[in-house]
Amino acid sequence: MRTAIVLFTRDLRVHDNPALASACANAEFVVPLFVLDPHLQRLSPNRARFLHQSLADLREGLRARGGDLVIRQGDPVAETMRLAGEVQADGIGLAQDVSTYARRRAEKLQAECEQRRISLRLFPGTTVVPPGDVRPGGGGSSYRVFSPYYRAWAAAKWRDEVAAPRRITLPAGLAVGELPAAPDGESPDALLGGETEGLRRLKTWLGHVGPYEELHNDMPADGTSRLSAYLRFGCVSPLAVANAVRAKDGPGPDAFVRQLGWRDFYYQVTYAFPAISTQPYRPSGDRDWRDDQDALQHWKDGLTGVPVVDAGMRQLRAEGYMHNRARLITGAFLTKHLGLDWREGVTWFFRWLNDGDVANNSGNWQWVAGTGNDTRPYRRFNPIRQAERFDPDGEYVRRYVPELKSIAGKAVHQPWRLPATVRSGLDYPGPLESHRDEAVWLRP
Repeated sequence: MRTAIVLFTRDLRVHDNPALASACANAEFVVPLFVLDPHLQRLSPNRARFLHQSLADLREGLRARGGDLVIRQGDPVAETMRLAGEVQADGIGLAQDVSTYARRRAEKLQAECEQRRISLRLFPGTTVVPPGDVRPGGGGSSYRVFSPYYRAWAAAKWRDEVAAPRRITLPAGLAVGELPAAPDGESPDALLGGETEGLRRLKTWLGHVGPYEELHNDMPADGTSRLSAYLRFGCVSPLAVANAVRAKDGPGPDAFVRQLGWRDFYYQVTYAFPAISTQPYRPSGDRDWRDDQDALQHWKDGLTGVPVVDAGMRQLRAEGYMHNRARLITGAFLTKHLGLDWREGVTWFFRWLNDGDVANNSGNWQWVAGTGNDTRPYRRFNPIRQAERFDPDGEYVRRYVPELKSIAGKAVHQPWRLPATVRSGLDYPGPLESHRDEAVWLRP
């Protein structure tokens, strides 16, 4: 093959990038391409900033190997085919993805390539195990329950990691295009995007993964990897992360690899059920959700009057990230206590999360709401019990709800039970009433 195009989408890295490695091994000239799609304008400001930072870092990684990142703007299929004609490409490669949008893009690209007799190849790389590789017995298209999926996933043969290319050669005279400056995000404490930062964080995490099993639910300890956004944009390879962690012994590494299994689980669910963001996976779990815009706004603003819920919602705005335990608590509060539609939560999290992707954000929201893959769809999370268990001294709450900094110990979780003289000095609202009679945590 003389010339190959690598269309980058959600694999913004040079290490363990199968599409890039294959092109460099089989073509004389390689054209790394990213198309700034108008569809991407609908990304949240936080994710748009993370994306642009990641593209700038990817460009540097490609330039260090003699190549560059070609930037085009417009429809990704039209721009890819236009460039293919310009460089007389023989083949195009891109990473396989599971969202409806990504699959339509691949289908349109396939049709165009067939007309022009250009080879199109989809590569793994967005998950540890490709979504269609692990299937249940009996002819099912996907696993509906995590535990049997995880057993099959852990036992599957994983592909080999591929090395970063040593050299990338662009066709002569190709205009690479300018990368616009990173837009301003909305969260002041958001992480920096890019492969360089993602690999640095992975290296650091490998030295801290040991106590993960006991600390990953400890909200003030924040004993998690913070790699989710880097996985979402493909700044780090999920397979490389899994291999690096699995090489370590102990319950902590095992527990972390299990979380990567959960990530893959929702990708294979989404592959089989692409409407996961808008339609209930388990229709019988859906209900007549209340329409209470005032309660919804209080939840969004972190002003529900339930400190652990408000702390999570304020962390989301400040960092473009929320601790996973807080995601469960805030999601359950919206759906099970306020009775509001889980799709409102999906949309709001997509607005702020750096790591928001279709499969995991929507899959986890459906799990919490009881419309998804939870085997106990009617389970409830008592926010006060959760707070006292996972933030026993109130440190997490005080970190994000400064109005309550003066309240010592676990009393911070139920400020409505403080003496009236203390409550009157707090600039903090009373708790929203739950629509459920069994909200016993509100009772004196």
